[in-house]
Amino acid sequence: MLEKVQADRLAKLRQIEELGVDPYGGRYDTAEPIAEILARHEDDREGQSADAAGRLVLIRDMGRMIFAHLRDETGQMQIAFRKNALDETGWKLAKLLDLGDLVAAAGLLQKSRTGEVTIWADCLTLLCKGLNPMPEKFHGLQDVETRYRQRYLDLMTNPASMETFKKRIAVIEHCRQYLNARRFVEVETPVLQPIYGGAAARPFTTHHNTLDTDLYMRISPELYLKRLLVGGMERVYEFSRNFRNEGIDTSHNPEFTLLELYQAYADYEVMMELTEQLVATSAEAVAGSLKLPYGEAEIDYTTPWRRATYAGLLAEHAGVAMDDGEAVRAKARELGIEESNKDDAVVINEVFEATVEPHLVQPTFVKDYPAELCPLTRRKPDDPSIALRFEAYVANMELANAYTELNDPAVQEANFARQVRGEAAGETMRVMDEDFVTALRHGMPPAGGLGIGIDRVVMLLTNTQSIRDVILFPLLRPEAGK
Repeated sequence: MLEKVQADRLAKLRQIEELGVDPYGGRYDTAEPIAEILARHEDDREGQSADAAGRLVLIRDMGRMIFAHLRDETGQMQIAFRKNALDETGWKLAKLLDLGDLVAAAGLLQKSRTGEVTIWADCLTLLCKGLNPMPEKFHGLQDVETRYRQRYLDLMTNPASMETFKKRIAVIEHCRQYLNARRFVEVETPVLQPIYGGAAARPFTTHHNTLDTDLYMRISPELYLKRLLVGGMERVYEFSRNFRNEGIDTSHNPEFTLLELYQAYADYEVMMELTEQLVATSAEAVAGSLKLPYGEAEIDYTTPWRRATYAGLLAEHAGVAMDDGEAVRAKARELGIEESNKDDAVVINEVFEATVEPHLVQPTFVKDYPAELCPLTRRKPDDPSIALRFEAYVANMELANAYTELNDPAVQEANFARQVRGEAAGETMRVMDEDFVTALRHGMPPAGGLGIGIDRVVMLLTNTQSIRDVILFPLLRPEAGK
């Protein structure tokens, strides 16, 4: 069937060439966005003209007249081709059009008899002949796997998908404007790193042939952004693409976008205020409300958000004290968590994830984590077993992670050494970044640091249940036989 359609379209392409028309078009400067055309026609004035370009998504050939729907990035509208309004070449060209072709149409802008705003074209320009057919025209692309593998078809046929990605763009732009207005500067740090660090994650490894050295795709920009604090940049941020060689599920993709920022002379309390303001103002800017649906819940982003301690939540939902290692391990065994070969802090966190996270639906800051989980974080002055760290949760998902940053080089070096020995945080943080310690010896100002998962923010603000639906090209398992 596909071969027959392609053969028919190829035959039409040859006929178009015989008309002296380039089937692949060229520069076209005069088109106006469809949304703007429709908006300016609301006054229903006569005599307006319009010029639009886009993809044909519906064609109804009525003999001496052809009605079609044209879609561009901003919207969709009707155009009409009439035999007595086009020249001979234009009419022959109109008869050779197929769904999916890219065209431009210019002419009088008036409503049809059914009241639909229409461009009554007296000029037709072919911009690109489509040789493959579009997905089924009435329902768009429905197959989830195909939507991810061929995102161009998804965007082409599903306006809701296009709208989701426009909102993603708007979220990033809003955050950028918000931070710029508060004296933050946007920077870029290396994606290829000789030493990976800044998070407990397994990296992707690659090799640079000329230097004959292994490199790592960054798992976090943290240690480079902190070097900028040392250098005198007091408020920095980056929308970083990070890469973690780990599992894939509805809230994890191996490549993801993180907004990471650092503010000199701040702490994790300042980062809480910044987090809730960034997300709440994004909700208002992109979705128009502070109360938005997510699945079966309604999430209220009104500030201030709830603050709760890690230990308090663990006691409430797991029934154990954070400092009672034996009770925590017993709870882990009860939950079916393997605990025999893990450090206490790792076991505590796995129990926390199993018992507390399912209850964190409304925006909540979980603060004051076990210090062993946080080698880059300043400790609580009156209790060094507690790290001045928070994670923000919404709809059972971790949305943000922040610290009062550690700037004592001796403590940082000792923490790195413990990681290398494998005494905390498992296999994924056994690295020593000696240059970062050297940077700290030159003096890093007290600071607050924050990372916000942009993909998850977009999921929440668009009521999207899978991270793959908010990443244009998510990583997928190779197709069988390819």
